[in-house]
Amino acid sequence: MTVTIKDFLGSFKTKADRVPDQVFARFNGEPITFGLLDSMSDSFAAELRRRGLQHGDRVAVMMRNSRFSLAVLFGLAKAGVVWVPVNAQLRGDGLKYILEHCEPGTFVCDADLLDTVNESGVTIDASNIIVAGGEEPSPALETILAAQARFDEPTPQASDLFAIMYTSGTTGRPKGVMVTHGMIRLAGEAVRTLSLAKAGDVFFVWEPLYHIGGAQLIVLPVIDDIQLAMVDRFSASRFWDQVRTYGATHIHYLGGIPQILLKQPETVSDRKHPVRIAWGGGCPKDVWPLFSERFGVEMRECYGMTEASSITTCNDNGVVGAVGRAMPWFTVDILGENGQPVPVGEKGEIVVRTSLDGALFKGYLNNQEATDKALKNGSLHTGDSGSFDADGNLWFHGRLTDSVRCKGENVSAWEVEHVASSHPSVEDCAMIGVKAEIGEQDIKLFVKPKAGSVIVPSELSVWLGERLATYQNPRYIAVVDEFERTPSQRIMKHRLPSGIDTCWDRLSLPMAS
Repeated sequence: MTVTIKDFLGSFKTKADRVPDQVFARFNGEPITFGLLDSMSDSFAAELRRRGLQHGDRVAVMMRNSRFSLAVLFGLAKAGVVWVPVNAQLRGDGLKYILEHCEPGTFVCDADLLDTVNESGVTIDASNIIVAGGEEPSPALETILAAQARFDEPTPQASDLFAIMYTSGTTGRPKGVMVTHGMIRLAGEAVRTLSLAKAGDVFFVWEPLYHIGGAQLIVLPVIDDIQLAMVDRFSASRFWDQVRTYGATHIHYLGGIPQILLKQPETVSDRKHPVRIAWGGGCPKDVWPLFSERFGVEMRECYGMTEASSITTCNDNGVVGAVGRAMPWFTVDILGENGQPVPVGEKGEIVVRTSLDGALFKGYLNNQEATDKALKNGSLHTGDSGSFDADGNLWFHGRLTDSVRCKGENVSAWEVEHVASSHPSVEDCAMIGVKAEIGEQDIKLFVKPKAGSVIVPSELSVWLGERLATYQNPRYIAVVDEFERTPSQRIMKHRLPSGIDTCWDRLSLPMAS
């Protein structure tokens, strides 16, 4: 397969001129045609120019998925203005950090999020804010998009900056990944390859566009006759009904999504849907066959990072639990601490190289130290742990740094969480390290009960002790109602409290349930 990096806007404009009435996407069932999207995004690009924004300037966008979010994204791209997607769930210091770090020329925001922005302490000139759903004097986004203004400037090049996408920041400050127009096009091409997509398919889109998992999908209707079925948010209870309503052929998963869906009550309709393919990353080996069998779908697992155009490997041979082999334009190595390849079966750092100029990012915004750590000799050092099996399949083992030093042993959070999440009453969980009275660290486990279930920490601890090594068994257990999550539904571990006063302690009397 020969792939060259191209921009996606030129192809979009050609298709919009050729088939303006073809549906690009439906948002909660409402159609958005190529022609309508082209018109609205032209109007937004023209407004950006009217405001003095030029090629390479930045606009921060804090919007949930809506019938207008695609138009904003395409309008920014047309104007060569860099899109800075901001997680709509952010608040406080985390929100302030991103809005100050990216130094936007304009800020687009859902009206009901303005109070959250103001409460964060960030200072933004009111004249530089475009409000979605707002009223005058701030120009309403809807008014701008309906202006039917023309925008006829040449489209940006594949090497031009498309977005600054801040990483999830599960363990620390997020870093602004500089993503080009070519990288987002390549991400879409990789999705098509991974998911076996073809003309006539419908992709169910629960992911917010402010995450690479959602953003990469905007390319699919451009490169093939594929529709997006977008919804405003992920809902486990409504998921399969929405899939059936919109006729989706493909669903995407990240992190704990398969487990969350499996823990919904079984129904006679579990296999009554049009989905052929479930594709994504992070599905545990034991969950994979359970999900595939219950819902009657083919699983297509991958591995990747925003820094490498989203998708690096593709599992096309069905080896359960593996993340597959490298895309044609990538090479993957597993290196030890000495920088040399490790033997088959041994764990090391996943390092990605490319034969295609532009497939890897050029760096993090205003963070040379992090850039130098990630990019060495033209290769991406991912910070992820992996191994190869004898057949050349890559296996992912979690973040190298997501571990706790306990009783002289390195305890992988992934391993502990993998076991804890298999408990029938646990919907989701997260492990962190906390300061120990003696020694290095103790383990604190946060657990969210499945709906209708009650978790007794002392009983859970006994259950874990039968399945984990002594040094892996958490000393502290905290039961929570919900986790604060990233757009990809990963738990934001750096926001979890390290205090131990209110949680159950295995070394003291069990806390009353």
